[in-house]
Amino acid sequence: MTPGRLDQPRDTRRKLVPAYDPESFGRMSERIARFMGTARFLVYMTGIIAVWVLWNAVAPSGLRFDPYPFIFLTFTLSLQASYAAPLILLAQNRQADRDRVQYERDRAQNERSIADTEYLTREIAGLRQALGEVATRDYLRSELQQFLKELDARDDRQPEAP
Repeated sequence: MTPGRLDQPRDTRRKLVPAYDPESFGRMSERIARFMGTARFLVYMTGIIAVWVLWNAVAPSGLRFDPYPFIFLTFTLSLQASYAAPLILLAQNRQADRDRVQYERDRAQNERSIADTEYLTREIAGLRQALGEVATRDYLRSELQQFLKELDARDDRQPEAP
């Protein structure tokens, strides 16, 4: 590409900051934070620290890499904690975002359910009102039985013809 052409886009400048995918970084931080919250992690850390302290306390002085005040162990644990805290916070923020989205979905679903329930309530009220105006089978049956009783009562009151 020639540098003097105006119909061609310029080459992008190189950035000093490396490019990364925040979503994949977030997923990785969640996996790390999830692992750090397990008993397995605590057992591994306890084992590593126990071996570290025993090795540097019992091994011959020529093989010890971190003598008694265990400064390197303290540095290593501080470094691990300084990386763990932001990763855990990032994982919590991502979980809070997911919870917020789920809450909004649940709220919308609840609103739809309430609207459906109100609609069905109105429909049932309308059906009850319409049924109140229509003569039902039981109503007709009871009216006919009452009419038959009245006829029987009339027949009983009239004298029989000779």
